[in-house]
Amino acid sequence: MAQTTSDEAVGQAPAGPDAARGLPARALGRVRRTRRVVWLSLLVAASAVLAQWVIMPPPLYFDPYYVWLAARDWPDIPLAQWPFDEVPHQVTRIGLVLPARLVQDVLGPGQAAYFVVAALGGIAFFTGTYLVVRSLFGDVTGVASAAILLVHPFFTMTNPFGHEITWSTGVMLPDMPGAGLFAIGMAGLVVASRRTGRAQTRMLLAAGVFLGASFLVREFLAFLFLAIPAYLALLRIPWRRNVTVGAPMLAILVFNFVHNQIVWGSPLAGLVSAAEHGGQSRDYVTRMLAARSFLRAMHDWNPLGLVFTAALALTIIGWAVTRDRRLGLVLVWFFTLAVPLTLFAGVLDPNDIKLRAWLQRYWFAVMPALLAGGFGSLILMFRMLPAQWVSRWRLKTVAVPILAVVLGGTYTVAAVRAVPDLPRDKAWNEFRGYLADHRDITLICADRRLAQTLTFYTRDMWGDPIWRGEIRDWPHYMPQVPRDAMKGPMLYTRWRGMESQIAGGWRPSPAEGWTLMWRSSDGVLQLWNPPPLPPED
Repeated sequence: MAQTTSDEAVGQAPAGPDAARGLPARALGRVRRTRRVVWLSLLVAASAVLAQWVIMPPPLYFDPYYVWLAARDWPDIPLAQWPFDEVPHQVTRIGLVLPARLVQDVLGPGQAAYFVVAALGGIAFFTGTYLVVRSLFGDVTGVASAAILLVHPFFTMTNPFGHEITWSTGVMLPDMPGAGLFAIGMAGLVVASRRTGRAQTRMLLAAGVFLGASFLVREFLAFLFLAIPAYLALLRIPWRRNVTVGAPMLAILVFNFVHNQIVWGSPLAGLVSAAEHGGQSRDYVTRMLAARSFLRAMHDWNPLGLVFTAALALTIIGWAVTRDRRLGLVLVWFFTLAVPLTLFAGVLDPNDIKLRAWLQRYWFAVMPALLAGGFGSLILMFRMLPAQWVSRWRLKTVAVPILAVVLGGTYTVAAVRAVPDLPRDKAWNEFRGYLADHRDITLICADRRLAQTLTFYTRDMWGDPIWRGEIRDWPHYMPQVPRDAMKGPMLYTRWRGMESQIAGGWRPSPAEGWTLMWRSSDGVLQLWNPPPLPPED
């Protein structure tokens, strides 16, 4: 047989101007063939990044800061030394530490890398919410659920230099990425229930990967794994498919054990640090208060927490009326986590608190489920209305769309108004510029929270030093500012979030000889020069 060497025979496009003209057409065709779920996922992901940029909290102190240090130092993370001995349960979450290390290696150890790591967590959470709600009740409900979370005060009021409710969007903590990965895994289970054969196998394996990865980020999500057989049963996936889902989860667990053995000398280092975390809480806790943890988390901080308790009530009512398996799935998802969270919040022992479940971020993993249940119940119960009612009242064409617009607009306005004039990180960026122009300053004193955030602003966005002086810190809860912390300019803020004030409310005063050297344009940060110290006895 004669051999041909034509372009068409080897699968190449003909050369020349015709091929060039064909490129836009092929690109347009590829765009048209892309599934809507991909475009909407990208839209939600972009919205998550935009929301983080709008609020732009500075890199925060304590837990996020220690995770950042652990990522910088990995694999040399001494769990028995300060500061890691204070939060070993945070720095053994390799699902957060390893990605943070990778981003630092690529972008440098600066604010830009911190922003990217936090943004990836937000993308996972909001996109995961869209995917799981969409898989249960369609694109409109999926996008609406993601939008509700994006503007909710629980996810916008995160800045303790303004008026913070919780640490969420823009903060490098495990709650959002862990919840997001789990939600994506649940979406995979739902989609797999509509497929058969190899297509179902691939989707179940992918779901197992995301579910297993969520454990590496937030270990108490393992409670939700206990109900995986129930999830599959409600989705009418054959029982033997539990093995398919469990195989990648087991592989991830083995990887976790091997990593922990190499890095910390014990395969159970992460589980042990998580189990040993807890003790006497700083907050007043009784068994009755602990039993109300979900209601407290939703209602004690902002009135719009009512969205989630109303969604739970709607889900229960909707399931009781319709007996729909999807609503049953949502309820199993919620209570499988709610029960252990509540028990370990003080119901078992109010003097040994393992999980502070009265904080909203502990409930992030069930918020996608609650929104799915709330929207789903409304849809299912609407479909049960007699056809003549729907036609007579023009519910589909007039009443329902108008009601949706009114409720959505009211909620959005209330959510945005609940956010005060956010300071973002404006003051910190101004202080970065001040330090760059005043390198003659060799010492800055600050309480430990300010000092840890300050380390990001002695460098540029990419982590290159712009000021090389000493930062001297002290615990803010000390009854008075130590003498050693008054030997140089002091960085000061009046804490506007839930944090306690420095030294029980102390502040530098001109009457005591303090002189103001610099202040930010929004008044959030101040730099004071101390008075001359009297000689020591």
